[in-house]
Amino acid sequence: MSTQKTTRQQAGTVEENALRLDTEKAEQIIDALNTDLADAYVLYHQLHKHHWNVEGAEFLDIHVFLQEVYEDVEDAADELAERLQALGGVPHASMTTLAENATVEAEDEDVYDIRASLENDLEMMGNIIESYRQHIELAEGLGDYATSEMLREQLETIEEHTHHIEHYLEDDSLVLESATN
Repeated sequence: MSTQKTTRQQAGTVEENALRLDTEKAEQIIDALNTDLADAYVLYHQLHKHHWNVEGAEFLDIHVFLQEVYEDVEDAADELAERLQALGGVPHASMTTLAENATVEAEDEDVYDIRASLENDLEMMGNIIESYRQHIELAEGLGDYATSEMLREQLETIEEHTHHIEHYLEDDSLVLESATN
């Protein structure tokens, strides 16, 4: 096994790409996609935490739903990383770099009731939705219609999941709260 390491591309650099997108334009899009990638991993870990810790009468439905959502977020992160690599960039990969470049903040390590957890997810997803809209506009303005389309598809998925969380948080429930005297 070789112990010699050869760096093929240094993190933070942008090389020419076969997609024929100008390097200066690609740099701006790569920065945006690396932000989206970092945000996706923060969301992924928070959703996974909630998936592990959900309890109560609606446990199974919410447990399964959260798994579907975090798997979609993981797929989106993979797509983001592959796209920014195709544009000549280097995807953020270390936990430290991802945390430093995320624009969203995960809740702490404590376990909260599922309503509070879903409210935190809803807030984070709303912030990510706003960021995606800005990055779609950026990509379109720079003539990168493929990235714009990819982000639109991801936006549609996260908006759908956000809408479902909103339904979970409605007051109407089959579960009756016990009266406290």
